[in-house]
Amino acid sequence: MSVTPSAQYSLTIRVEIAHKPGMLGRVASAIGDAGGVIGAVDLVEVADETLVRDITVDAAGPDHWDAITAAIEGLDGAHVVDTTDRTFLMHVGGKIEQANKAPLKTRDDLSMAYTPGVARVCQAIADDRDKAFQYTIKRNTVAVVSDGTAVLGMGDIGPEAAMPVMEGKACLFKEFAGVDAFPICLDTKDTDEIVRTVKLLAPTFGGVNLEDISAPRCFEIEDRLKAELDIPVFHDDQHGTAIVTLAALLNACKITGRDLMDLRVLVTGLGAAGVAVTKILMEAGVRHVIGADSRGVVSTERADYQDGSMNSMKRWYAEHSNPEKITGTPADAIDGCDLFIGLSGARIFPAETLAKMNRDAMVFAMANPNPEVSPEEAAPYARIIATGRSDYPNQINNVLAFPGIFRGALDVRAQQITEEMKMAAARAIAQIIPDSELREDYIVPSVFNREVAPAVAEAVAQEARRTGAARVDDHAIGFAAGDVDRLLS
Repeated sequence: MSVTPSAQYSLTIRVEIAHKPGMLGRVASAIGDAGGVIGAVDLVEVADETLVRDITVDAAGPDHWDAITAAIEGLDGAHVVDTTDRTFLMHVGGKIEQANKAPLKTRDDLSMAYTPGVARVCQAIADDRDKAFQYTIKRNTVAVVSDGTAVLGMGDIGPEAAMPVMEGKACLFKEFAGVDAFPICLDTKDTDEIVRTVKLLAPTFGGVNLEDISAPRCFEIEDRLKAELDIPVFHDDQHGTAIVTLAALLNACKITGRDLMDLRVLVTGLGAAGVAVTKILMEAGVRHVIGADSRGVVSTERADYQDGSMNSMKRWYAEHSNPEKITGTPADAIDGCDLFIGLSGARIFPAETLAKMNRDAMVFAMANPNPEVSPEEAAPYARIIATGRSDYPNQINNVLAFPGIFRGALDVRAQQITEEMKMAAARAIAQIIPDSELREDYIVPSVFNREVAPAVAEAVAQEARRTGAARVDDHAIGFAAGDVDRLLS
């Protein structure tokens, strides 16, 4: 699959150009001929014989940068002065910062925000621990917790290297749902230590978003924290992916005229996301799922199930899927399927294998950055194609889910994010697109659609109220009656 220029490889090239007509056009043509995509062009300096300009160019990778700069250097009257990797520049010093909500300009400000006035607020919380949700950041703050063992497509890269991703997650929480989130990367892979550490940190936060923790430990960590904490715990790699996948499928079924109960589904990649996607599809009514991992199709007939070496989550999978006990590779199992969901890796079988699927096939190839099969190659065999990439239509992106889910859960102070709340979130995402606007290349809304997070938050909050999971009716700011009496006494 050819690699197209992308903003992740955006470069600012400072070029000194001869001050004469047509030179900027020649430079632009050289960049274009080398495959670069020009963005902004800014004038930096003017002299009698030269101009200095900053030219922003999207490229396909570091090697492509070399080709582009060489093309510029090959022109008479042009010289590359410097280059700046814009992605690294964005990350200098981190991507988030703390900001004060209240001004501290006078003695009165200080006496209320800090000593002596703060002691009165502390005492109110000491008398009623629940007031921490009203008078501290707990009401609107989520911990983004990782051990760095399953980061994007890079795997176990460690807690320090995971920080840019967790900071990015915090940015998304704030941008799309107004939730304050803080990255916490732990220097341990021990399940007990992670659970204990998050429990010790929990008084500060209103929710916990687990991120990039490898399977199968991630399942136990989430289950234990959900059982032991009174704030919502959500492993986004599992449930965020599952929710958006279900949303996309709901709309894809409308277009293809299918019913969830009649689908035959093949899922490849049975890590955190693969298992969660399968569970939510089953919860939604899908009855026939086949799963495959690196060793092939999972079933109770497979040797590692028979000898007891299969881990507990895959044992569950074997016992709840593949009723026909199909064996072999994903290519063997795809025959007669309506939906292929890829959460594994690039190019696991030739695109021609998709021809064995049923008519109007649906292909969700979500491995990132390189999907299991490219959309271009899948197009002759599938009616609907979705990926995890932003440069193709139908991007299945967790950002459609997690900001609104936590916004809704925090607003009603839900203790858990239940299965019903996840289903409500999926329906809300799907319903953002009116039936009249649905089409093969538009089954999920854009990540920049500002209607999504509020709709998801409201759906989650309503479901929490309906099932009794909500602890408050709204998120209004105000004094409890006892606090007012204390202030007036």
